Amino acid sequence: MNDAIRQWMEKYVTAWTTNKPEDIRALFTEDAVYATRPYDPDAWRGHEQIVERWLTAADEPDEWTFEWSPLGSDGDLHFVQGRTTYLGDRPSYENLWVVRLGPDGRASAFTEWFMERKL
Repeated sequence: MNDAIRQWMEKYVTAWTTNKPEDIRALFTEDAVYATRPYDPDAWRGHEQIVERWLTAADEPDEWTFEWSPLGSDGDLHFVQGRTTYLGDRPSYENLWVVRLGPDGRASAFTEWFMERKL
């Protein structure tokens, strides 16, 4: 597994758990784009908007579990498969993430695909 994406994913899960703005901000370059779907016309742009929208949609740490595995890399582009399981009556999701990492290990682009898992 590529160490860069492993380290980034560990930090992502930490940020998802803490919902601390500094943890979220540390994941992304200042001009990063966070797309919640491919070709997202309303992608989150830059640190402040990423933090603001993340916190607006924040999950509490005891509401979910997450498993992930790397699918592959092509240079600075990384592909991650995830499974988000929400507890209670909320739906759970299969995820595909495409993450472009810079030399400093922060993401300059993040795009997610998610599909509700039918049990």
